[in-house]
Parts: sequence; C-alpha cells; structure tokens
Amino acid sequence: MVLQSFVREREMAAVFPALFMITVLVLEAAVVVGGFPAALQLERRVPLATHELELSRLRERDRVRHGRLLQSSGGVVDFPVQGTYDPFLVGLYYTKIQLGSPPRDFYVQIDTGSDVLWIGCNSCNGCPQSSGLQIQLNLYDPGSSSTASLVSCSDQRCSAGVQSSDSGCSGQSNQCSYTFQYGDGSGTSGYYASDLLHLDTILEGSMTTKSTAPIMFGCSMLQTGDLTKSDRAVDGIFGFGQQSLSVISQLSSQGITPRVFSHCLIGNNGGGGILVLGEILEPNMVYTPLVPSQPHYNLDLRSISVGGQVLSIDPSVFSTSSNQGTIVDSGTTLAYLADQAYDAFVSAITNTVSQTVRPVLSKGNQCYLISSNVTDIFPQVSLNFAGGASMILNPQDYLVQQNSIGGAAVWCIGFQKIQGQGITILGGIFTEQNVLINWRVNSL
Repeated sequence: MVLQSFVREREMAAVFPALFMITVLVLEAAVVVGGFPAALQLERRVPLATHELELSRLRERDRVRHGRLLQSSGGVVDFPVQGTYDPFLVGLYYTKIQLGSPPRDFYVQIDTGSDVLWIGCNSCNGCPQSSGLQIQLNLYDPGSSSTASLVSCSDQRCSAGVQSSDSGCSGQSNQCSYTFQYGDGSGTSGYYASDLLHLDTILEGSMTTKSTAPIMFGCSMLQTGDLTKSDRAVDGIFGFGQQSLSVISQLSSQGITPRVFSHCLIGNNGGGGILVLGEILEPNMVYTPLVPSQPHYNLDLRSISVGGQVLSIDPSVFSTSSNQGTIVDSGTTLAYLADQAYDAFVSAITNTVSQTVRPVLSKGNQCYLISSNVTDIFPQVSLNFAGGASMILNPQDYLVQQNSIGGAAVWCIGFQKIQGQGITILGGIFTEQNVLINWRVNSL
C-alpha cells in the first residue's frame, strides 16, 4: 500500500545473478548483496486457478500503489518463515506477529510504502470478520492486555508522528490518533496504543532467547474501501517506511535491532519468502547509492542495456526530483518505466527477436508468439545503477506468460509504461527473483 500523499566487489561492473540479495543502506546510502539473519514469515494470498494472468489486472493492482556475519552486538530478531508464493499470481505478503500480555497472534501485510503498524481493534467499523487467506483474524483489545496503554498527545512519539503526518491529536480527548488514506480509495483511522511486541532473538552461536519490546502502533476503529473486503483480508498493515513511528525505527531506538530490515521474495522452486531484521555483511557484496532525503526508497538508475547494448535513453529520464526517479517497491506487482525509457526498451527487445518470433499487441501490451524456449530467443537485460552495479534480468524475469494461441505461447513484456510521468518503479517483477532487499532506515 502506498499512501495517497505519494503522488561486488572487485569488478567495476559487478552484476546480480538470478539468486541474489540487495541491501539498501540509508545511512551509508548503499545497496549490498549478502545473507540474512532474522526472518519474518511472508505468505501470499490464495493463489488464482491459473498462471495465465492478464497484465491488465496486474497493472490495475499496481496503479493504486504508485546465519551469515551479523553486525549486531545484541543479536537479531527472528520470525519463523512459512508459506509459498508464485510470481505469476496476484497477491499480498503478510506475516504473523504477537502483541500483548498474554500474547495474541495477528496477521499483517508487509508494506515498505508506509510507516506505521496498525491492527484492527475491537468495536472496529468495517474490519473484516473472515479472510479468504484461510487465516484466523483477530481484533486487538487493549482492555484484555495487562501491558497495554493508550498514547496521549503529550507523548513525544505522537509529536514526532505529527511532523511526518503519521499522527494527529484531538483537543477533546487528548488521544493520539491517525487517519490514512491509500491510493485505491481505501482508508483507516483510529488511535495509537502501546503494548509489547514478542520477539525471538538469535544471539551469537545460534542461541535463541525470547524477548519483548514496547512499541507504539495504530488501533484501527474504521476501515473503508478494499480494506473491508474479506477475500484477502488481514488484521492490519506492517509499515516499514523511514519515519520514526515504523517498528524498525522504534526497535532500533531501543537498541534491540539495527535500523535495517531485509525481505526476500523467491520466484522459483515452489516460492517462499522471508523478511529479516538485522545487519548483513558478506565478502561479495554489491553496492549502489541510495538517493538521500527521499520519502520512498529511491535508487540511482543510470541506464538500461539489452543484449549488452546500452539503450539510447537521455540520462535525465532517470534523475530524481519531486516528480520523477526510480523507486524500489516490492508491493508493486509489475515494473514501470518512464515514457522514453519504456519506448526504447520495447523497441530494442522487439528488434532483437522479430526474426524469430511474431510480435503482437494484446490489450495494449507488447507480446510475442513463441513456439520454443524464451531463453533461447530473448536477450538478457541489464539495469545499470550508480557505482558500477548492474542487475541482470533473464527473459523469464521481464516477460510474463499469458496464454497460448495455436500451440504457440504468448509472452508479454512485464515492464509497463507510466503515461505522462517520469517515475520508474521496480516492483515485484524486479524483486521476485530470489532477491533479498535490505534496508537501513533513517528518519527523514
């Protein structure tokens, strides 16, 4: 979900293989490839009956969104991983957390596009009662937890949230509150509470200990729009943005975890995924600068290569400003290119394969009729970032199989065009290739 306010070493040209990990370090402004210490379970919504999913449906979904070496003296937080996912299926990613005393389970969507953790609370208006994800939904009740407390307007955390528009205050109740409106028209509002988040902490030598940490989170009293639907309902949203009210920022300020989290989306061999809390250091890490002082996670994309040839795209197309730039967002299903970049990219792919396959347009998407293996026909694509780091995309990484016509498979380019905008969004088709994206978060 994106809030509506968002309108390796050794070689200079190091590349990411098909199985790789990315670490975005906000403080040090770098992207790193490495292992993962602490894991949150990622699961996907109920899969559809077929993999032949229309790009228009994926595009519509995206439209509304626009043990390794651990550097942590206090250990790292681990959440057991379960579930699978398929990159050709539409869905959301969620994890199970425990809150309160006694602890209760809550399933929450993982969202790097917002900051706050919020949970549906008792007496909520519009909160779903059941879920098509086959999970048990629960409403949080502050009165049933011995460690719960409400957050007042005088609380320092509430004041910090006001600055980032993550909280507000009512003069009558003196209760710290929030109202979030998402790009698809859905929304939630409620008040802030504080309670214990239960953690499994892995110490040096793989020893595990249970611990708790007090966190401030939203208690939803009203949900509207798609948040009221039960087909893929969860208990709330787990925001991993850069502001002070994100859970990762709160845990870091208490010295429990470093200000870094990681998630990995596996796109083959049955899928699966993890979200990790902790520092990653690897001998063969690849770094690329993160654009500083941005409300989202922006990378400095410099160029795109097709079949080893750099495309003739004006570098200013990828530059970062108030209305353009390159954003990494795993919650976006496809990848989106600015107008000029998209046209050059599609033209290069088509020119490369036009003698072997039949290019066709399907509902406005550039597609190809293919009777053989795509890896034997289509070129590799390279996304080239600042610092000499490149990410290699094989054909299956940027093509989406649709259906078949007369025995020939229809494959369509998974990159889409954002009409009239200069934004490039590297979404699920970018991150769902066994990618571990590691973010070191700094409050803006």
